[in-house]
Amino acid sequence: MEHATTLDHTEDVYEPSLTPDSLGKLGMWVFLVGDTMSFGALLAAYAALRAGAGIVGWVPPSEILGINLTAFMTFLLICSSVTMVKALESIQNGNVSRMCTFLGLTIAGGVIFLGLQAYEWYHLITHGLTLTGIPDHGLSGAAISGSTLFGPTFYAITGFHGLHVTGGVIYLAVILIHGLRGRYTAEFNHEVEIVGLYWHFVDLIWIMVFTFIYLL
Repeated sequence: MEHATTLDHTEDVYEPSLTPDSLGKLGMWVFLVGDTMSFGALLAAYAALRAGAGIVGWVPPSEILGINLTAFMTFLLICSSVTMVKALESIQNGNVSRMCTFLGLTIAGGVIFLGLQAYEWYHLITHGLTLTGIPDHGLSGAAISGSTLFGPTFYAITGFHGLHVTGGVIYLAVILIHGLRGRYTAEFNHEVEIVGLYWHFVDLIWIMVFTFIYLL
């Protein structure tokens, strides 16, 4: 006698754990971690040089740098982070035009920041802050001779950050163009979120640079 047996087969349905959304975020986080180390190394080098020069041998940055202008630049970047948050919030609610408006404001904030940084550099260079010297505002000879490394480290750190802001502005402009062409919806907007991660990183790094270079 033949007995019919029924076998239940459980088929495992493979669902990829890494989607284009999560892959993009993962890639950005990996990049940001590596970039954090780069900025950390620059700031650590600055701190080591300043500590090695001592109190007398390192001129106070407030004697050379324009704190008020840079404070406004910092405020501007913080505002651009707010507009970036609003842009992401808008597209998550399906409002494309509002997203594009806030992306445009974020880009404008970055462009103005770069313009003010270019003005600051021009002003500092014309007043004697170069790669080999610093302005003489009645400083002692020890301070002047010991602070010759201030210029190179200042331009290296702020210039490196300026390159990141430039890259961020270009990145945002590409996202804005895609947005104007209707690429993003309430369901598909991870690219806007990823560029937001980068822009918030740029803003956070500048707050650190502003604190270490301009205020301390």
